[in-house]
Amino acid sequence: MAKRSNILLINNIAAEALAEKVANELKVVRTEMKRQRFADGELYHAFPTEVASKHVVIIASTPDDSAQQELVDLIAGARYWNALSVNVVIPYLGYSTMERVRPESGEIPKGITRTRQIFRSRPNYVAFVDLHSEAVLHAHAGEIRTRHLWTERYGAEKIRRLGLKDFVLVSPDYGFSKRVSRLAGILDCPHTAANKDRYDVDKTIVGQLSGVIKGKTAVICDDMIRTGGSMLQTVDRCYEAGAVDVAVMATHLVLAGKARQRFAERGIHCIIGADTYPGSCSDDLLQVFSVAPLIANELRKHLRLKKR
Repeated sequence: MAKRSNILLINNIAAEALAEKVANELKVVRTEMKRQRFADGELYHAFPTEVASKHVVIIASTPDDSAQQELVDLIAGARYWNALSVNVVIPYLGYSTMERVRPESGEIPKGITRTRQIFRSRPNYVAFVDLHSEAVLHAHAGEIRTRHLWTERYGAEKIRRLGLKDFVLVSPDYGFSKRVSRLAGILDCPHTAANKDRYDVDKTIVGQLSGVIKGKTAVICDDMIRTGGSMLQTVDRCYEAGAVDVAVMATHLVLAGKARQRFAERGIHCIIGADTYPGSCSDDLLQVFSVAPLIANELRKHLRLKKR
């Protein structure tokens, strides 16, 4: 059983805001790493306090290459200075949609290879939030404990607080429909699925939807919104099927390029999501809920902390 005084909670730069929320939930202090940028661009790190005999907790999202490398450096550094244990929570895993490759394509499945880099730095425990595919959980040799944390209950509570009425949950493809059905079970509402085929890296075709949407508000659910292409196609299919209004929900709000503008131009006035991706916060378009309580509850159980 760990004591709060024996926990060193740190983060990579990308997850600073969320790590602060997790620290507040756990009633522990978030420790700021010493960082310095050298003239040639290299990043200096130093722990500002003793690491030996501490349970190090690292909150780190990996939205880009530098964030991925910083996480690996933090794990390796905690190991170098003899941490009692190294425990990692990854709210957003970059390259997570690239866990498979097409035959003879020569593609690199970076969802797997990048996760292997993390595992090979020898953390004791790694938890992920709403993975695109659970295949990455098994990208190690069995010596690391992994956990997959689900946000359905927090998303459901956000939908309830928004006061949406007479709505149907919609999955943009059959692969995601099981997760949408779990959310529908919590909300006690109907759900349906479209058919999505991917024909290029960022290009998809979304097929027709069930008539169960007619006369109702459609809430389209997915694990992430990157460019919004398939989501916007599903928006069109919902209106074609008779929806009176459409909202969108996704855990990871990447919203690359002009995604926000494209949703606004299509008449979408509500995008529900979590604060897993750096910079995600509520505004006139986004309704963001925090995964900090989810992460804190998991860490309490894993480290066997008493709830204060």
